[in-house]
Amino acid sequence: MTKKLLLLGGSAQQVVAIKTAKRLGCETILCDFLPDNPGQYAADKFYLVSTTDKEAVLDVARKEQVDGVLAYASDPAAPTAAYVAEKLGLPGNPYKSVEILCNKDKFRRFLAQNDFAAPTAHSYVTREEALTDRARLNYPLIIKPVDSSGSKGATVLRTEEGLAEAIEFAFSFSRCHRIVIEDFIEKKHPYLIGGDVFISNGKVVLWGLMNCHRDSRVNPLVPVGKSYPLQLEAPDTANVKATVERLVNLLKIANGSMNVELVVDKSGRVWPIDIGPRAGGNMIPDLLGDIFGVDVAQMSVEAAMGREVRECPHEPKGCYATCNLHSAKNGIYKGVSFAPELEQYIYRKCIYKKEGDKIEFFDNAAKCLGIIFMKFPDEKQMFDMMNRMEELVYIDLLEKD
Repeated sequence: MTKKLLLLGGSAQQVVAIKTAKRLGCETILCDFLPDNPGQYAADKFYLVSTTDKEAVLDVARKEQVDGVLAYASDPAAPTAAYVAEKLGLPGNPYKSVEILCNKDKFRRFLAQNDFAAPTAHSYVTREEALTDRARLNYPLIIKPVDSSGSKGATVLRTEEGLAEAIEFAFSFSRCHRIVIEDFIEKKHPYLIGGDVFISNGKVVLWGLMNCHRDSRVNPLVPVGKSYPLQLEAPDTANVKATVERLVNLLKIANGSMNVELVVDKSGRVWPIDIGPRAGGNMIPDLLGDIFGVDVAQMSVEAAMGREVRECPHEPKGCYATCNLHSAKNGIYKGVSFAPELEQYIYRKCIYKKEGDKIEFFDNAAKCLGIIFMKFPDEKQMFDMMNRMEELVYIDLLEKD
């Protein structure tokens, strides 16, 4: 009998998981709250159900008698997948652990209680409560929703100026209407450490740690690309890996991808910033596939179905990077072009927009226009290009008044 996989989310970046599951012989059942999601055309069955509605998704899972559930590259859907898996005895990770990872205030408490480096953090459910507490806040600080990803609703403040606006901004992106205000950790290295790791049988089998690039012209918190190899001294890399492994063990994460963001401070301490129990967005799994010669989507499907993950990463060769195409202005999209000196290193282009589409100022990851993949001959060339992307990529748009 054909096995059934329930997939939560049918966005353009999640279609790969649906197609991979079908290639592996699974019947695919999709839930998504958007009626125009592209995944419905790839899946065998589609339910117009929100992936954050745990009980509604559980009803679908029971009705379809699914054998596995997967929230591929989706933070909001990850707790639902764990909840359904736990209720039905399907392969998955502990619901309590996934809930901790997907809520920033719970995650900060977990870190502090287990002797990880953790910023002082305070959570709030109203704007008034947060503003009343302003006297005990230390600067610099970061304000963000407890339940968002892609830096949506996040602001760094170095003084009290703009505090009320930043609090309001964070609340506007929180589904549960809860925010966290915490110390901002200054890193000692040029880039925040990010990427994905993959766990199989409780062990990390893929270390996809990379440099996270930002664009201060738009929002210094929003990722605009990744690069590999990681720019970190060997002792710091070892400490980062030990920190991630201890997190995995304490939370009893058994299988699947984890999207990670960490900082090493000027004294060498490792600070876990965000750990998401799912594959990363911005096509991180695709980039890791190119670097390590593995199929992360296939690994994710096999883990969700309780199958042995057979992929074996090879030793990487070369320098790889992505750039998340974005605009510093609002307007109507006309096209994108690349300087010849950059074009020679681009090996894949994934453009989300078509001529005439509305584009917006890039203040969160959802406003990405597309992603380009690059391979460079050496690190010097790679970082030179990555640091000059605003000169090398031209977004042609009709500006709006």
